[in-house]
Amino acid sequence: MRLESASGLRGADVVHRVLDAELTAARQRGRQQPTVVDVGGGSGGWAVPLAKAGCAVTVVEPNPNAVATLHRRAEDEGVSSRITVITEDVETLTTVIAEGSADLVLAHGLLEVVDDPESALTALAAVTSADGAVSVLVANRYAAVLSRALAGRLDEARELLTAPEGVVPAGEPGGELLRRFDVESVTALVEGAGLGIEVLQGDGVVSDAVADAGEGELTAFELVAAERSPLREIAARLHVLARKHGA
Repeated sequence: MRLESASGLRGADVVHRVLDAELTAARQRGRQQPTVVDVGGGSGGWAVPLAKAGCAVTVVEPNPNAVATLHRRAEDEGVSSRITVITEDVETLTTVIAEGSADLVLAHGLLEVVDDPESALTALAAVTSADGAVSVLVANRYAAVLSRALAGRLDEARELLTAPEGVVPAGEPGGELLRRFDVESVTALVEGAGLGIEVLQGDGVVSDAVADAGEGELTAFELVAAERSPLREIAARLHVLARKHGA
């Protein structure tokens, strides 16, 4: 079964394509029900489609409101039996998930908000199997800079461009986003956790800005643009698929 889009992110087909390939590879290794750990999985935007695709998904999520929504989604889609929820933070990951046990580990929208992204990625790598993979999806600093600059909010754009780690001291109004990445910083972070990058692509090169394009036309463009520099560098999000060295 293939992974269906339910993440709420326009342009996320490029991510689904990569995850589909990873799940196919797991099944070819004899894992008919691949095990997925979704860390900071929120309300199930990725977990529920993965469960529908036949995976056994463990969501590590401390927010009770998000967990309640996740349970409702899973029940509505008939996949509650394939989803396990652990209400813990990433800091305790290796105490609640067996090391080397997961075929696929997701960190989608996680590294922006954790206290220590280096330690978080090290923990993600630890629970990934020797032939499994870690999928990282992060907000792109340069996309945020461009969107503000093009809207005429140049002071905000300049501050975001020059702030360490893309963190604006005043924070994001109404949201939790604290940290942003570029290709260089996410590469250094992933490789520093002992992982080798197999895919580094942009997710949402133009899809967040184009309102009137047909869905098929938009998807076709995003699939072509995702891995091409400099388009990748201005995508709304950066997506990495990585695995342990020597795997």
